[in-house]
Amino acid sequence: MLSTIAAAALPVLVVMLLLGGVAKIVTAGGDGTPGALGRLGPAVLAPERFVKPAMLICACGELGLAAGLIAVDHPAARWLPVAFFAVATYVLQDLRRRRPDVGCGCFGEVSAAPVGVRSILRAAVLTAAAVAVAVEGTTGAEVVAGISWAFAASLGGIVVLLLALSPELEESLARLRYRAPCELRPLPPERALSRLRASSAWRTHAVLLESHEPADMWRELCWRFFVFPARNGAEVVFAVYLSGRRPAVRAALVTPDGPPASLQESMPVSA
Repeated sequence: MLSTIAAAALPVLVVMLLLGGVAKIVTAGGDGTPGALGRLGPAVLAPERFVKPAMLICACGELGLAAGLIAVDHPAARWLPVAFFAVATYVLQDLRRRRPDVGCGCFGEVSAAPVGVRSILRAAVLTAAAVAVAVEGTTGAEVVAGISWAFAASLGGIVVLLLALSPELEESLARLRYRAPCELRPLPPERALSRLRASSAWRTHAVLLESHEPADMWRELCWRFFVFPARNGAEVVFAVYLSGRRPAVRAALVTPDGPPASLQESMPVSA
């Protein structure tokens, strides 16, 4: 059974690595919004002049890993993707904690949505798939020779699981529908406010509010910010992401004499 899963996982890993590498090269070489690359992936933690080279190096690494899985029959070629996806899983978890406002950049500009649980789980699933391939020592020739109904079922299951864990699919469909990136897509403030009031962040902080009507609101790119007066002269600032069926919602308690109360659960807020 494991050998069948590994045989089905190998082409999936190759395709994911190729897509990720090509998408990063296209994004890095494109004429996007100034500073857009600085909101994608771990590169946000590096100085701005290193963002584009870092993305290109990562893209070349992914393409090299894909080529190794296809053409090299050696354990190192199969264990290197395990290390890559394991590190990616850890980095996404850390990025979600430290910079919840940026996207994972896994597939370039399409992965601009804030890192969520699905992106982390997808990286973990790919890590497990890479482990299966490495343990079984699966090669491309074995994949071709092992095509069967069990192989097709395993391949279909892996693909469906990855699609369910890919927020990029929703973003791509939204871009095709609206023909505009999230930053330029119109969205009434009332709809963002409705999403906010349906979120767990709202339920957590509602008891602190003196009024359930915002005192101020504004939009920055894909985020809509709402400011609510709270007890003891404080304010609660909510940020609602404007794309996806279950958009990210962040919150920060701003006191008159201090910074936001919970930096790990909030994001930087303009003055």
